[in-house]
Amino acid sequence: MIVKQLEEIRGSSHDIDAPTWNSRRLLLKKDGMGFSMHDTIIKAGTETLIWYRNHVEAVYCIEGEGEIEVVGGETHQICPGMLYALDGHEKHLLRARSQLRMVCVFNPPLTGAEVHDQDGVYPLMNENGEAVR
Repeated sequence: MIVKQLEEIRGSSHDIDAPTWNSRRLLLKKDGMGFSMHDTIIKAGTETLIWYRNHVEAVYCIEGEGEIEVVGGETHQICPGMLYALDGHEKHLLRARSQLRMVCVFNPPLTGAEVHDQDGVYPLMNENGEAVR
């Protein structure tokens, strides 16, 4: 059994703080669950370009308001209780009107070291935190 507390993650190497978001990575590839799980804060008043070319992601909003716009497509409002799943590797803009708190699940699982590149992509990484080509 795996047991973790958010307070143990805060301030650790698994607490990734970026300009528009903060991802507290609860379950990672090394945990062997086949997915990773994150408690993520999207900072109020921000817009983030994201494209999970190498991953699928499911996101469940537990706090705040914002929107997700698929580049070249539709826009959906985000509020507590809303789930969206990026099952088609959609490139999207994530906008936070207020601070958003999201539970995010990735497959394949993240190792914990990933950050978005200039295209909004997380690279595929091996157990040593090295990009897989």
